[in-house]
Amino acid sequence: MSLKTIGLGLLASTMIAGAAHAQAIDVAIDSSPAGLDPHLITAFNSVVIVQENIYESLTSVALDLSVQPGLAESWDVSEDGLTYTFHLRQGVVFHDGSDFTAEDVAASIRRVQAESTGSPLASRVTPITGIEVVDDATIVFTLDAPFAPILSSLATIAIVPAEYESDVDALQQAPVGTGPFQFTEWQPNGYIDLAANEAYYVDGQPGVDSVRFNFVPEAATRQVGITSGEYDILPGLDPATALQLQGMGGVTVQETRDLAYTLVGFNAAQAPFDDARVRRAFNLALNRDEIIAGALFGAGVPAGPLSPALETWALDTSEYDCYVQDVDAARALLEEAGVTTPIQLRMNVLPRQDARDIAQIVQQQAAAAGFQIELLNQEIGQFVQDWSNSNFDLFVSANGGSPDPDEYFYRTFYTGGSTNVFQYSNPELDALLDEGRSLTDQAERRGVYDEIQRILACEGPVAHIAYGNLFTAVSDRVQGFEISANGRLPSLKAVTVSE
Repeated sequence: MSLKTIGLGLLASTMIAGAAHAQAIDVAIDSSPAGLDPHLITAFNSVVIVQENIYESLTSVALDLSVQPGLAESWDVSEDGLTYTFHLRQGVVFHDGSDFTAEDVAASIRRVQAESTGSPLASRVTPITGIEVVDDATIVFTLDAPFAPILSSLATIAIVPAEYESDVDALQQAPVGTGPFQFTEWQPNGYIDLAANEAYYVDGQPGVDSVRFNFVPEAATRQVGITSGEYDILPGLDPATALQLQGMGGVTVQETRDLAYTLVGFNAAQAPFDDARVRRAFNLALNRDEIIAGALFGAGVPAGPLSPALETWALDTSEYDCYVQDVDAARALLEEAGVTTPIQLRMNVLPRQDARDIAQIVQQQAAAAGFQIELLNQEIGQFVQDWSNSNFDLFVSANGGSPDPDEYFYRTFYTGGSTNVFQYSNPELDALLDEGRSLTDQAERRGVYDEIQRILACEGPVAHIAYGNLFTAVSDRVQGFEISANGRLPSLKAVTVSE
């Protein structure tokens, strides 16, 4: 164990021991996270704990989805759009007591880019081809081409201490960031504790002494817990629980349109989903309105490739001809593709109630078109492992959204993209994705992403299901919490509690 790790543990113990009358927040989530390294995690329960609570980035995304300063106070952009100079906050320290400098920024970007790291975020920083540390408070990035979403993309790249650049193990269990809260303890199948970062650079934040993320698999138990006062915040509520909690005394249910969406993913590298006609047929077998009514209690809208919350970018789903259920047309396409029915398939299911309910309805609808699906309900670790290894015929899951379409599309659908677990490859789409990220004119970019959405909607490796309403239940003793459309908890640092 390093001296820094020992020091961190002693500091946490001292803080907890001295907090006899501490103000604490109890958050309940449905399962333990699958690791805490911000450059490796993909599961929502990992992201909701570490991003913006333990870790911060050069930029940040506000509740209105605008890009704001983060660990960089300001930046300058060259006239040709190829050079970005970031001016960093001074006096910031990591939770291990070391100073935050430009070297940590450089190491973090290199860590995400490194093939040996295997970061799912790598595609978001591939245009950065030059990194120059000018001094402790100044760093310059050089791009190989103009990259319109760079400031938004950098908001997703957490800054870690430079010493971890080549270490892909330590931060999974013991994260070290600059955020308002620092990691203190992880009890497997129990909870993760965070303590207030006493050295945080924002005056008056955080507003509480500690946050505990409790792992509570049963929705009914979480519901009873918040009404009894055992828990203070339930993020990412399923619609059924949200409906039951609305109007209950002592609890407020906050709601917004979710940037994330539910989906059925196809393995496009193997039969039958290596054929675009089969992927279109699967879409034609679905009735998304029925899925939303049955699995989400009507709290959502049919999903295209982009959330309607992104009003600047998203096309209306009425433009997609495969979104009108037509079982006969689906069967005809399968026959044209030379596929013998029934097609025997296995579907991995994310361990979330909405995903389980969606999987059951999709199973029934797809059967009418000739897809015979066995459902595999997996625990989160196994699901993530199979997902990352492309070990699936199909899967039902949820996928996070972003303010700029490049952040989602490029890493997910580009050939060899860092989260292209579908093993999908389409040269026409690749060319459009390259064009979309390099254009700086908003109207021109919009035209490119319109075309991308039309390609992906019916014949891409994903059947987009629904953009749900995002719900969070908050105890009335908590003040200052605001729900975020990206599902994270950035306002935790500002909340206070009344006894």
